[in-house]
Amino acid sequence: MNKLHIAIIVLTLGIVLGWIASTLMPTSDKPIALPNVIASAPTGGDFSLTSADGAFRLKDYRGKVVLIYFGYTFCSDICPTNLALMSQALNSMTDDELTQVQGLFVSVDPERDKVATLKKYAQHFHETMQGLTGSPAELAEMATRYGAAYRKVEGESEGGYLVDHSSNTYIIAPDGSLHAILPHATPAQEILKVTRKLLAES
Repeated sequence: MNKLHIAIIVLTLGIVLGWIASTLMPTSDKPIALPNVIASAPTGGDFSLTSADGAFRLKDYRGKVVLIYFGYTFCSDICPTNLALMSQALNSMTDDELTQVQGLFVSVDPERDKVATLKKYAQHFHETMQGLTGSPAELAEMATRYGAAYRKVEGESEGGYLVDHSSNTYIIAPDGSLHAILPHATPAQEILKVTRKLLAES
């Protein structure tokens, strides 16, 4: 094998290895998959967002059990499923229990979900439920502390794009602490059980 053959082989290997590296390395125009696990346990905590009725501050709801779900109104099935289950749990409560519980739907799509739309959407599931949103920075900070994940994904939909998001229901204890994280499609009876346990303890 002469020097020319060796040079051609080395050059070819270099091109192949370069192509493999560029394919595997993430670039700015390639979406990076969301992590499957959270590096640290969610801490929850106070937050301030906006509703159609003005500012919403979690600290103003001390003494109540607060149920939180992150999603967006253009979601075709996952959000309606979880909100319907939350609604079933709320509908199973007594009038006295309802005065001590607050359901929240937090939109992670502030570009399209305006507060007036969110109020109507949330109250479609239950008259006491509130729809909230905020600036991208406010939502990202809150979602990080609660262990929620979401990202905008271009694709064919009624609104022009989709939002991939986690689908847990977060239960806040009367003292404002994050008490439980219930997975997607947790039955209404389980939501009711956890909520009533917290009410009894408080």
